[in-house]
Amino acid sequence: MLKLTSSVALAAMLAASCTTAGPDFKRPEAPAVSSYAMAGDARPANAVLSPEARAAGPWWTALGSNELDRLIRSALADSPDIAYAEANLRSALAEAGAVGGARSLQADVRAGAQRERINTQSFGFTGFPSPTINLYELGLSARYDLDIFGKKRRASEAAIARAEAEQRRADAAYLTLSANVALQAVRIATLRAELASVTATTVGDQRIIDMIARAQQAGGAPRSASSIGETQLAQDLALLPPLERQLAEARHQLGLLLGKSPAEWSAPDFGLTDFTAPVSIPVAIPSELVRKRPDILTAEAEFHAATADIGVATASLYPDISLTANILQGAIKPETLFEYGSSGWSLAAGITGPLFHGGALKAKEKQAIAEADAMYADYRRILIRAFVQVSDILAGLAADDRSIAALERAEAAAQANYEDSRRAFELGAGPLLNIFDAGRQLNLAQRQKIEAQGQRLTDIIELFAATAADWR
Repeated sequence: MLKLTSSVALAAMLAASCTTAGPDFKRPEAPAVSSYAMAGDARPANAVLSPEARAAGPWWTALGSNELDRLIRSALADSPDIAYAEANLRSALAEAGAVGGARSLQADVRAGAQRERINTQSFGFTGFPSPTINLYELGLSARYDLDIFGKKRRASEAAIARAEAEQRRADAAYLTLSANVALQAVRIATLRAELASVTATTVGDQRIIDMIARAQQAGGAPRSASSIGETQLAQDLALLPPLERQLAEARHQLGLLLGKSPAEWSAPDFGLTDFTAPVSIPVAIPSELVRKRPDILTAEAEFHAATADIGVATASLYPDISLTANILQGAIKPETLFEYGSSGWSLAAGITGPLFHGGALKAKEKQAIAEADAMYADYRRILIRAFVQVSDILAGLAADDRSIAALERAEAAAQANYEDSRRAFELGAGPLLNIFDAGRQLNLAQRQKIEAQGQRLTDIIELFAATAADWR
């Protein structure tokens, strides 16, 4: 008993002085830069850098569409993508709980009853009958790993970090889904506006054909004029099917984001006038973005987990000490099972250490270090990519307003030219071809302006998503 007591005391002393193998994780410092723009980049007037960038409420409410708000909330509640992300998160949290639970005392209880015939002759007793007996057992066993080098602590740290990574992936899924719903809504609005523009052009073509017919009846236009008008109408009508196909696909994609099949749901008829471009868009400064953007935080958590894995691999190179205890009650009669004479117990301290593994344990430590280096490189890659994405969107937004202003002027000029050409033809002072050329220029200017308006809304949505605006 003295030796056993000494072993337990020694184990307790080692537990009190235990260390944690491997490097402690240090969160990467935020970059020192205060802007996203490269020298010479234009800056949009409505994007404002701020250390406390936060919109009032969910980011998409800044677009001013109640229907969009309803759709995004429905998508966040019903989308399979969100359900998938949340299930992965629950799994990771359960795994972290299981790994953490392995660090505590492990205790098990067992009970059994059996009927056994004892073969006395197998023990060398001849002439003795072989009795049949009942045997009842009730036992309790416990084991505690002192974890003196922190192998289990590092494993638990890694599991918690991976659960955090799944939390960040879930956040990214929410943010991405809300942005994609808004993008599809804007695409539907843009395509519907383009379809309306082309349809209006075909109506104008028909008016010109009617005007040509009246001129032919009056003897002021050749027969070839009507064929020119019909050709132009056919060309403009040919623009409609591709736009209709794109609109159908956009509506179907919106249903997919909401977890609805095309047959059970119909997309709203969004229009560009349903959305309002916000006057000011709060944009997180770079040092704040790295603490908010889900993909950066995911990479950081993965780097943390990989760093903890180094400790797991390093601790495997050193001995492991554990304490075990067992108590067993055994009797051939149930009524004597809990008597002192039916009890037996044991208490032990054991040490297990690696002796020879052919270099495998050291190789695993090197592998863990290399994987941590790879995770840090991946973190830096994602960080730089995020900054470039924000920079690209800001540059695009700076160009959007100038583009729309120029196209509005071009549309006004094309409209005036078209009206002048039409009146000149009606008065016999201008050729028919001038009308169709002016009509084509007007239609092109109108569609380009619509596309630019849609692009500005798209860039605004992408900026909200790229700067990790609040989706809650």
